[in-house]
Amino acid sequence: MTILIWGSTWLAITFQLGRIDPMVSVTYRFSLAAVLLLLWCAVRRLPMRFTMGEHLAMAAQGFFLFALNYWLFYLAELHIASGLAAVIFSTVMVMNVVNGALFLKTPVDAKVVAGGALGLVGIGLVFRPELTSFHLGDSGAKGLLLCFAATYLASIGNILSARNQKAGLPVVQTNAFGMLYGALLMLGLSALLGRSFAFEMSTAYVGSLVYLAVFGSIVAFGCYLSLIGRIGADRAAYATLVFPVVALVISTVWEGYQWSGFAFSGVALILGGNLLLLNRKEAKKKPGPDCSVSSQPATKSPETMTA
Repeated sequence: MTILIWGSTWLAITFQLGRIDPMVSVTYRFSLAAVLLLLWCAVRRLPMRFTMGEHLAMAAQGFFLFALNYWLFYLAELHIASGLAAVIFSTVMVMNVVNGALFLKTPVDAKVVAGGALGLVGIGLVFRPELTSFHLGDSGAKGLLLCFAATYLASIGNILSARNQKAGLPVVQTNAFGMLYGALLMLGLSALLGRSFAFEMSTAYVGSLVYLAVFGSIVAFGCYLSLIGRIGADRAAYATLVFPVVALVISTVWEGYQWSGFAFSGVALILGGNLLLLNRKEAKKKPGPDCSVSSQPATKSPETMTA
C-alpha cells in the first residue's frame, strides 16, 4: 500500500504546483488530512487523552514528517525534475540507518547496508537520463540542497515515529495530532511570511489535494509508520527505493515514458536489494496484518482501519 500510493503521489504533487504557494498547499493538505483523521478517531471512539510530553512528541513528529519536509520538497520540484528528486529522496534509507544508530542505538545490519547499496545503484540506473542531463546551475544547486534538507528532515521524522511507537503512542492518534500540529506550523509560517491564502477551484488542484490528503497522507503514512514499528526504520525506508519505479510505470501510461536497458537493469537491482534486505531469520515468523493502520502501538495487537 505504501509503495503503490506514494508511487502515484509524485504525479499528484505536480498538480499542486503553480498559482498556489507551496507552503499554503502543504497547509491545505495536512489540515484536511488532520480533520478527517480526527473525525475518524472520534467515530471510532479511540482514546485521545495524552500528556503534555506526549503532545510535544507528536508535535515534533508532525513538524518533521508532515510539514517542513514537504514544504521543502514542493519548493525543490520548482527547480529540479521530479525524477531527480525521487533519486535524492531514496537516500533516506542511508540516513535512517545512520540516525537510527545515533538516536535509537539500533545496530547497523550488514544486509540492510548491502541491500540499500544495490537499491541506490539501481535507482541511479533507472533515473540515469535525469542524472546525466542535470546541470549544476544556480537553480539546480538550490533544488539539490532543498531535496537533501527535506530528505534529512523526513529521516528525523521516521526516527521520531519509531521512538513514539516504542514509547507506546498509537499510530492513528499520533498521526492525527502530528498532522494537525504540522498544519498549524505551516499556517503560522504562511501568515508570518505574508503568503496569500488563495485557493484554486480547478478539478486538477482540488482532486490532487483530496487524493494527497486522504491516500498520500492518511492511508500511506498509517501503513508506512506501522511498518516502521514492525521491521524498523532502516528496512521500512526501502520502500523509498521501490515507489519511484511505480511512478515510472504510471509515467509510462500517462506521459509516454520509454523504458531502456538501464531502467530494466536498475529495477532488477532494486528488487534484488529488496530480497537481500528482507531475507533474514525473523522473516520466517508469521507476520501480522500487512496494511493495517493501527490505533495501538505496532508492537501490540493492532486495531485496524480499512481504507
